[in-house]
Amino acid sequence: MLTHPQIDAVAIHLGPLSIRWYGLMYLVGFVFFLWLGHRRIKRNPQSGWTTTQLDDLLFYGVLGVILGGRLGYVLFYKPAFYLANPLDVLKIWEGGMAFHGGFLGVLVAMWLFGRKTGRSFFEVTDFIAPLVPLGLAAGRLGNFINGELWGRVTSPDAPWAMLFPSAQQADLKAAQFNPAYNAMLQAYGALPRHASQLYQFVLEGLLLFVVLWVFSGKPRRTGQVSAVFLLGYGLCRFIAEFAREPDDFLGILTFGFSMGQWLSLPMILAGAALWYTSSKQR
Repeated sequence: MLTHPQIDAVAIHLGPLSIRWYGLMYLVGFVFFLWLGHRRIKRNPQSGWTTTQLDDLLFYGVLGVILGGRLGYVLFYKPAFYLANPLDVLKIWEGGMAFHGGFLGVLVAMWLFGRKTGRSFFEVTDFIAPLVPLGLAAGRLGNFINGELWGRVTSPDAPWAMLFPSAQQADLKAAQFNPAYNAMLQAYGALPRHASQLYQFVLEGLLLFVVLWVFSGKPRRTGQVSAVFLLGYGLCRFIAEFAREPDDFLGILTFGFSMGQWLSLPMILAGAALWYTSSKQR
């Protein structure tokens, strides 16, 4: 079996200042956004987008990601805890960001940007959709480096099985109620799991980027690029969740779906509806 490399979460030590890999992955995502945005403007100069607008768009997007991601985690995953401990909402350094919350935050930010610049909402989202997936890929790579958001238990004979020493508490909890898991834990010191962070890196990041970049390379009806993003991300995330360990404080929900899958279903439905309405346009 493979073993997680146990990389130090801190990439650079500068005296009392520590720069973490996960923070660097956010920075990588923003760099990809700007680089791809410049390329998108050059290959379609008649769109009217400028590099100055791209810089402003990134600023709006960063605010949307951080504020929306944090509030989404608070409201979707631990509302009772944060209602009892409201000041902990501000403790972002302790972790706790939700993609679906960040996504909603970005949508609000793009709507505000569109109002400021006189562009329609879907003009803005169609432009940024192909710029996002590589940033998502960088984030999933950060999850893997941190040894967090690991996958569900799998067969020790599977070629993709990986031991995550950081999952010790989850392994002990799972082994309490499953004799087979307990035997594997005694034999290997950790339960063999899917490296679901890497699955999401490939599906939500690389694959979705290729699809969107190629699809947006030709003129499309307004809203269609955004629809492909919604459908693509929703489906990729829904599939990857079958291999990802559900949050221990939520577990498996109705119909055997995780919270990530339930939050992905509205994206899939919205993407299908947007594709239908966009296809009816002239």
